[in-house]
Amino acid sequence: MDIEALTIFAEAAHLGSFAKVARKLNTDPSQISRTISSLETQLGVRLFQRTTRKIALTEAGKRYLDRISPVLIELQQAHDEITSMTSAPRGHLKITASVSYGQKCLLPLLSEFSETYPDITLELLLTDQNLDLVSNDIDFAIRMAPIIENDVICTKLHDTHYRVVASPTYLATADAITKPADITNHKMILFSLPDYRSEWQFKTKDGHISSVPVNGTLMISNAIAIQECVHKNMGIALLADWQVDRAIKEDQLINLFPDYRVAATTFETAAWIIYPNRNFLPNKTRVAIDFIRRRLNSLT
Repeated sequence: MDIEALTIFAEAAHLGSFAKVARKLNTDPSQISRTISSLETQLGVRLFQRTTRKIALTEAGKRYLDRISPVLIELQQAHDEITSMTSAPRGHLKITASVSYGQKCLLPLLSEFSETYPDITLELLLTDQNLDLVSNDIDFAIRMAPIIENDVICTKLHDTHYRVVASPTYLATADAITKPADITNHKMILFSLPDYRSEWQFKTKDGHISSVPVNGTLMISNAIAIQECVHKNMGIALLADWQVDRAIKEDQLINLFPDYRVAATTFETAAWIIYPNRNFLPNKTRVAIDFIRRRLNSLT
């Protein structure tokens, strides 16, 4: 049994393209096609239906993938367990996160991570799109959500809370803000997603919830840019604690409602680490997740 051929077959099934497998393995697409054709000849069945644009598993291909996938996982697990006993974590590690979370929370960790794990080549994809982990060959993602509903494994990294913030200079010349309803008289810098630009919710310590309509003449799709506008005294904004708590601590921004929990959609949201549904995490992925969790927890 040719383990390399089985691995290529599984990759082609997951990625849906011989060309994508070839790029991942740094080889010619024709070599991938020949490997699959040879495997089909050995089995005496067609594993893929092929067109000029895409490939799709046949019924036989689906059954074969279901049977060999656990075997390939076991083999990879055995390989990683043995190599982790004799060598430091190594390999190419691809992580994705939102632009704002990456800039605020991950970039400050990169230098220490590289020094701690010099044999890991890190690729950090910062985008506000939820990229498909399998087709983009991503090891894990960090995403903001109340809960993750998908065919993935997830673990909570930390809870996320929101602050209504403004700069001291803006507040010095603006109308006083003593209760949530007062914000309607102020300039607002709004996140451009529909759920974030209609109303904000405020919860008191005893659980009472009130909604305040919001309206602004400036809407921006990037949280980092919104914070920059707040620093430039352009109004108030709703931003995550992991983004603004340092600026609040350093008196660069003012948390307007420290006695309230504030949200645009839900009060229960978090940062999640998610990765494809696998029975075993490669050593490089495991140490990276542990490192990020440990360092972020030490900063909170």
